[in-house]
Amino acid sequence: DRPSARSHPRTCMKCGQGTAALVIRVGDPFCRGCFREYFVHKFRAMLGKNRVIFPGEKVLLAVSGGPASSAMVRQVQEGLSREAAKRLRFVPGLVYVEEGAVRRQSPEQREQTLAQMETLLQATGFPYHMIHLEEALELPPSILQPGPERSGPSSPSYKEAVDSFIQQQRQDGDSGTSLPGHGTQDTPAGPSATPCLPDAAQTQELLRSFEAAGTATAREELLQMLRTHLIVQTARDRGYAKVMTGESLTRVAVKLLTNLSLGRGAFLAVDTGFTDQRHGDVMVVRPMRDYTAKEIAFYNHFFGVPTVIVPPLFTKRREKPSIHQLVERFLLGLQEEFPSTISTVYRTGEKLSPEPAKASSESQRCLLCLCGLDIDGGEWGGHWG
Repeated sequence: DRPSARSHPRTCMKCGQGTAALVIRVGDPFCRGCFREYFVHKFRAMLGKNRVIFPGEKVLLAVSGGPASSAMVRQVQEGLSREAAKRLRFVPGLVYVEEGAVRRQSPEQREQTLAQMETLLQATGFPYHMIHLEEALELPPSILQPGPERSGPSSPSYKEAVDSFIQQQRQDGDSGTSLPGHGTQDTPAGPSATPCLPDAAQTQELLRSFEAAGTATAREELLQMLRTHLIVQTARDRGYAKVMTGESLTRVAVKLLTNLSLGRGAFLAVDTGFTDQRHGDVMVVRPMRDYTAKEIAFYNHFFGVPTVIVPPLFTKRREKPSIHQLVERFLLGLQEEFPSTISTVYRTGEKLSPEPAKASSESQRCLLCLCGLDIDGGEWGGHWG
């Protein structure tokens, strides 16, 4: 996608002066500086337009070490800096779920990944929490019900929250990052900062659960579900109202088609939308869903955003690939020939309503994914949580 050696160097479409360093879409050449401005602006605009994160609110960033979540952390760092034109006003924390057991990493490899991730998390200066997937086996039963919703007549509107925040700032003096709710109790200290690997019995129990899920598709779904439950529980335990995840536009498009293939068509809007409110007291927000994987890769490469690569989920020999892998290969293959494929799938998902995912009562809610059961029948058929 870069200009070839034989072609004339193109000029940046934005400033009209710099030499283009990349072409995002056909006819959209950007120089480095303008690309950085474009990338940063898109993140702030996404948060500003949706107005779901209030000033002073604690927001937990789910970090996997991959390109998208690492770029998301960098955007938050930039947005909180004093130089930022429109400074972000929330209080970030980080959570990392270590999944080495189900990715068939040896204990040594798992410890190495943990050390790499801790270096990455520490460098941000934000409070962070490192948890193991095995801890999902000890989650309380309350994780299977949505918490009490914060929205209601007594909860403040976005405007009220902003006014209250400004008033608080005037009283305290603008003290940079010492925002309301930024408590020291959140920062890991001592031995808890680097969690030791779980004992072998716990790991074996987790692996048995994954072996019981007979197909690669079922194991992918189980992993996503356990990871989500752990992140939501961490947010509840630590007083975070919102969780930010790093799904890119490419990942969202893959998820849209995967969900359709799995019979989860009624829940596309909550599984892929900007906000996901199925957990009640903890809202999941996806601020990276406007960025393609290509944009994220270029941003990380140009501006030195560190990432940690983990191996894919273990699959048995001669086992068919999961639906998730098949859909991803299919979409990326189409994208090579037809560059607007992924954005078209994504834009189709934008038109969907989250209404079908709502349950009228607890008994009509899926025990695993907390979405409303589509028990009315009709053309959708059954629901696979």
